Amino acid sequence: MKPAAFTYHRARSVSGAVGLLAELGDDAKVIAGGQSLVAMMNFRLARPEHLIDIARIPGLDTIVREGDALRVGALVTHHAVETADLGPDFRVLSEAMRWVGHLPIRTRGTVGGSIAHADATAEWCLLAVLLDARIVVEGPAGRRSIPAEEFFQGVFTTALEPDELIVEVEFPRPAPRATLTEFAERQGDFAIVAAAVDPDAPRVVLGGVAQVPLRVPAAEAVLAAGVAVAEVGEAAAAAIDVRDEPGASAHYRRALTRTLVTRACEEARTR
Repeated sequence: MKPAAFTYHRARSVSGAVGLLAELGDDAKVIAGGQSLVAMMNFRLARPEHLIDIARIPGLDTIVREGDALRVGALVTHHAVETADLGPDFRVLSEAMRWVGHLPIRTRGTVGGSIAHADATAEWCLLAVLLDARIVVEGPAGRRSIPAEEFFQGVFTTALEPDELIVEVEFPRPAPRATLTEFAERQGDFAIVAAAVDPDAPRVVLGGVAQVPLRVPAAEAVLAAGVAVAEVGEAAAAAIDVRDEPGASAHYRRALTRTLVTRACEEARTR
């Protein structure tokens, strides 16, 4: 299928994009890499009357280390992170990119686009919650910084206002032992369940078991106690509230949760 008719706009600055969003309202959507939005438009799941292309806005495609923090611009691609030398403190970001689709998707898709799309199994969404990221957005009133746990609010729903644009994601602290792993039926498919662990926080975050990336306090408490990693997996599996769905029963997703959390903890403890 092809998308419904729309009017194309090219923004040349953040303020220009914000101005267009404020002017055009709910009929406008932002496009950068287009790896999620274009597919939705082709299936007529999204029918924006206006597309605002931000791909050529300068200054949004940089990765900057500032003290302990890492700032990743909204237009940085998955592949750019995958191939960047982020050092041991943020290697989990580079390593996690291998789970993102296929190479053409990673080459075009952007960090900001993934965060804004807010798929509960998306790697960037899990990483943002895992590492206490702050989503920096700009609107008519200026810039504001939103904690990741407050940013994701439901199925494809965020705290981003209709006239705001994500400009960068700030990861405020090093996470040298953080890991992310997941399971999909085929390489490049969306994960059925994903698990991310940072034993130094301690933090356990799951994807695919709730409407948003889900922290699991019960598993985090077990992780903090320093007991056998299998017990962390057991605690995570016991804590989630899942139901049978076509192709993935509740029993199956609990088993995946147990296995993946245990695997992530084992990897983290080898670092």
